[in-house]
Amino acid sequence: MLGFGSSLKVWLATEAVDFRKGIDGLCGIVRERFSKNPLDGGMFVFINRSHKSIRILFYDSQGFWLCQKRLSSGRFRNWPRGGKTDASIVSLVEAELSVLLRGGRINNLYLKPSFRQIREVFE
Repeated sequence: MLGFGSSLKVWLATEAVDFRKGIDGLCGIVRERFSKNPLDGGMFVFINRSHKSIRILFYDSQGFWLCQKRLSSGRFRNWPRGGKTDASIVSLVEAELSVLLRGGRINNLYLKPSFRQIREVFE
């Protein structure tokens, strides 16, 4: 998997998407269904109806990346379901996405909080 850094926002679609859609179609879903801007630099992750393939849409300031992973056997069985407030999108951190893409479960996953220095150093 490509490395994007721990500060990357990851948005995961909990409902299946028609994979006949390309970059423009997935951007439309991001705008209309999720009310997000695909040009903001976030990563948007989609799954197909059979749960055998995922697609990742990402904008890197020069253009869009559309990556796909199709399992040789089995399915993505641990795909999150939407909550009561917003049933179609879930926010993840990159480490959770990595676990999910390897077939793991993220609902009981413990991640140490990220450290980020708040005070700026002036020279």
